[in-house]
Amino acid sequence: MKETQRVLRRAKKEEAFVRHLFFVFSLVAIFTTLGIIGMLFFESALFFRKVNVLSFLTDTQWTPLFYEKHFGILPLLCGTLLTTGIAILVAAPLGILIAIFLSEYATPRTRSICKPILEVLAGVPTVVYGYFALLFVTPLLKRIIPSLAGFNALSPGIVMGIMILPLVSSLSEDAMHAVPQSLREAGYALGSTKFEVATKIVFPAAFSGITASFILALSRAIGETMLVTIAAGSMPQLTLNPLVPIMTMTAFIATVSLGDVPAGTLEYQTIFAVGLVLFLFTFFLNLIARRLRQRFREVYQ
Repeated sequence: MKETQRVLRRAKKEEAFVRHLFFVFSLVAIFTTLGIIGMLFFESALFFRKVNVLSFLTDTQWTPLFYEKHFGILPLLCGTLLTTGIAILVAAPLGILIAIFLSEYATPRTRSICKPILEVLAGVPTVVYGYFALLFVTPLLKRIIPSLAGFNALSPGIVMGIMILPLVSSLSEDAMHAVPQSLREAGYALGSTKFEVATKIVFPAAFSGITASFILALSRAIGETMLVTIAAGSMPQLTLNPLVPIMTMTAFIATVSLGDVPAGTLEYQTIFAVGLVLFLFTFFLNLIARRLRQRFREVYQ
């Protein structure tokens, strides 16, 4: 009896230790996040003391490193959305098709082989993707589009779509694979074909997970740095033409962070203002993903 009580007391102490250890780890994550947010807002506040917020949001020129300075975020925002839009146009249809194939058509053996191979794309360094876009995809596209500039938005957008493809396909396939088999069998019992079951039963049932994969891929594309820095150029201009050089928010941050701009100057503080906009973008995308997941989530018994 005493031995049993001793074992129970020891188990309770170990459980309490593990609980407190996990609590400390969660505090580290929380305070790290709060520190990053605090730094962004503090440095951005110093920037906005010298630059009007309305001008920052509406000016169509971004030349903080030039003699005649303009601090309009629109050219950087336009370049970011342009490359991200091209990327999602590449990744979304391909990712959904791959997910449907792996979930509904592939055998378990084929799925176990193809899915890990596909996820290898997520492990390729982004700098490799950047030089792949610059030295292979751009010359290839120039044969089709002679007016394409050496640095452009089209090439990194396409390669970025390939880069985020594993996010869309893998997460969408997981969502489809989680749909109960009974729904598929009910569709087959009603005379539906495999394609009809996949597109009219499985896809709607997994829509919340598929939507979450899209939003996660969008966040990944918006925050990509090295690929667009290498292949998209460094010319911030307000355009929707994917054939010309552009500059994204992350590319500007990487350029200024090289050390050529003295710390504490207005030019240096621009990276925190741009970083704040980038943070707000990804934050609201995550909120949208959470909202859509709750709105369209299907619960099965």
